[in-house]
Amino acid sequence: MHKKVIHTHDAPAAIGPYSQAIAAHNLLFISGQLPVDPGTGEVVAGGAKEQALQSLANLQAILKASGTDVHAVVKTTVFLKDLADFQIVNEVYAGVFTKDYPARACVQVAKLPKDVLVEVEAIAILEN
Repeated sequence: MHKKVIHTHDAPAAIGPYSQAIAAHNLLFISGQLPVDPGTGEVVAGGAKEQALQSLANLQAILKASGTDVHAVVKTTVFLKDLADFQIVNEVYAGVFTKDYPARACVQVAKLPKDVLVEVEAIAILEN
């Protein structure tokens, strides 16, 4: 089995013993992206909208480093601290994924790392 670690300085470094993403065969598994500014290492200011924008920007940076973009994403999971933010996060999400939407799960969780409001993970298909 062949796997490749994907890393870019355009997305925040992992805060634990995991990789930003792993490419295996023709799939890319992107770890949950927090709303952390890769330049400062700090959680972005603002609410769910700003945090969703940053989490998705980080996800896009990893996709780019892998040689692809959001059109290759087939599955996402969105983790929210509060499902009351569902609509605003949906609006941000729809600005990134504009057609042929990936399959998705969206769940409320008790707590996220760094006490953020939003985290997004994804699976994408890579061209051979």
